[in-house]
Amino acid sequence: MSEKRKTKEYTEVSEAQIAVHWKEEEYFRPAKKFIEQANARDPDIRKRFAIENFPDCFREYADLLTWSEPYKKVLDTGKPPFWKWFVGGKLNACYNCVDRHLGQYRNKAAFIFVAEPEEEPPLALTYQELYVRVSEMAALLRDFCGLKAGDRVTLHLPMTPELPITMLACARLGVIHSQVFAGFSGQACGARIQDSGSHVLISMDAYWRAGKLLDHKVNADIAVQTAEEMNQHVDKVLIWQRFAGKYSSPTPMVQGRDFFVNDVLKKYRDQRVEPVPMDAEAPLFLMYTSGSTGKPKGCQHRTGGYLAYVAGTSKYIQDIHPTDTYWCMADIGWITGHSYIVYGPLAIAATSVMYEGVPTHPDAGRPWRIAERLDVNIFHTSPTAIRALRRAGPEEPSKYHYHFKHMTTVGEPIEPEAWRWYYNEVGKREAVIVDTWWQTENGGFLCSTLPALDPMKPGSAGPPVPGIYPVIYDEDGKEVTAGSGQAGNMCIRNPWPGIMQTIWGDPERFVNGYYKRYCKNPNSKDWRDWPYMAGDGAMQSADGYFRILGRIDDVINVAGHRLGTKEIENACLTVADVAEAAVVPVTDEIKGRMPEIYVALKPGHEGTPDTINRIIKANEEIIGRFARPKHVYVVPDMPKTRSGKIMRRVLASISNRRDVGDVTTLANPAVVEDIRKMVQGKDAVVSGEAVPEDIAKFGQND
Repeated sequence: MSEKRKTKEYTEVSEAQIAVHWKEEEYFRPAKKFIEQANARDPDIRKRFAIENFPDCFREYADLLTWSEPYKKVLDTGKPPFWKWFVGGKLNACYNCVDRHLGQYRNKAAFIFVAEPEEEPPLALTYQELYVRVSEMAALLRDFCGLKAGDRVTLHLPMTPELPITMLACARLGVIHSQVFAGFSGQACGARIQDSGSHVLISMDAYWRAGKLLDHKVNADIAVQTAEEMNQHVDKVLIWQRFAGKYSSPTPMVQGRDFFVNDVLKKYRDQRVEPVPMDAEAPLFLMYTSGSTGKPKGCQHRTGGYLAYVAGTSKYIQDIHPTDTYWCMADIGWITGHSYIVYGPLAIAATSVMYEGVPTHPDAGRPWRIAERLDVNIFHTSPTAIRALRRAGPEEPSKYHYHFKHMTTVGEPIEPEAWRWYYNEVGKREAVIVDTWWQTENGGFLCSTLPALDPMKPGSAGPPVPGIYPVIYDEDGKEVTAGSGQAGNMCIRNPWPGIMQTIWGDPERFVNGYYKRYCKNPNSKDWRDWPYMAGDGAMQSADGYFRILGRIDDVINVAGHRLGTKEIENACLTVADVAEAAVVPVTDEIKGRMPEIYVALKPGHEGTPDTINRIIKANEEIIGRFARPKHVYVVPDMPKTRSGKIMRRVLASISNRRDVGDVTTLANPAVVEDIRKMVQGKDAVVSGEAVPEDIAKFGQND
């Protein structure tokens, strides 16, 4: 092989090279016992949702809901790509998730809350009790806070029942809620308060995490201060108490601004608030996700289409029946928790388990003890949790007498080896696995096997779910055919009810980020001319199954949390010594990907352990502890082009023990070897093994 060709292979990963890493796995078939009870066992479901029946096929999902006014039109494409679903219809999300179940399921558990301390007994919250508590909270929000339909309120709540209660109370009034993952710092929360224009923050004094009762109230103070510095005033801060009647935070309450929800609620005992009928297109919530430009994106989700989509996919893909006990081990602070802990399962009268803490605390047997005690039969988690549980206790599941009929994996691609452990050990070869692919922007699943109808294949998300018609485009907009061994950009040909409406306050970013790249005619009102670009690389095998290869932009997927590299780099630059920062993804056995940070310091500063600790601390405080880097390297200079652009792909190659390729055209090529020796060691051997596609292509546009 010529040196020129060899160098090109190292620096430009082509679609043909990606195919080398593709391996077809064996099929696993669903058990007969599962098929016989499944919600979706009629093969005609794919015909009903075929493209020739679009968009009317989604009436089937809408009909799972109760409408206060019937919709007149399924889909309005008059202003693409700002699609409108179930036009003219009115409904209330809270009514659909709570009130309408009272006649049949009044005394059935809606949620079973499991605290992290194992000595605390599980708490069952019936649909009747949920109805009472949501109504009282809605009265408080309306009368004490003055909130009304269309207002925004920011929640920074952990995984306790108070979170879905507050969300549903907002939905009851038509108030748009914006839940910020509790692991996010106060600064990150404050930035989201500012962007959404919230005047009310709802948080909690403390919560359990890895055996510690964490002070969470301190983050509320930082969030309010951050928002104020960005010219957004917060009128009221409502603090739920983790233990009612007891304040568990050392951070003092602020007189006149902070109020204990538990105390204020006493004024609203037994108050009933009628659900406000909302237009199907009325925004239900904002969900912020990281973006490669550094500013988080507020994904705005509608009421009617979103609720219909998560109800339909909860029924057909999750196979939830009212008689099941379902446990999604995600956090409600992310879209998975919104769609598949709260809105989807409650819309179809599920019993949903909520767990407060870390799945491996106090040991790797904890999830299986919970499943055994509560007789959980549907389990939903991420590849990161699967890897962690496998590493901490590979034989633990066999020690407990639980039986799952169905298991989900979500958030990132799962390696076939981890998949097989999940199937063999956790599922005991009894459970069906759905390996789902979707995004915050999408509302619900886009690719997954139909669990009773399609065979499972490790490493593949599977075919599209009913009503979704994907296409893979190459860089030139040409369609990549199934079975060709080629990869490209994953796109969806058609709109669907769960797709977000827009990016809050930034419709131009919405169009440019998701539709502009492959739009066939910007003046067209035909949905066929507006394919949605997901931002993920993918390939499709001859059987129609899709394999997701990772992000095509500079977003690092850390344990299912999407972290924009610019956000991390900006956090590094808040450390006074740092002149430049570059962040790259590196493979990690547990989390899949982790950020590695390279910094160059200002003249006169040295890379001491204190400097590195301050950089780590800055990321934890500004973004959150999950943004903690795997390593921080202080380098003499960054590898740069002659125009001064940092070559992140070179750093990514070094971090992942890959050949850096030809660097002779850089402005400072000698520094590359200095960095390589620092990271890899003087005599390190370059790996010839395949690396994940998102890492292989990282920074190729530098």
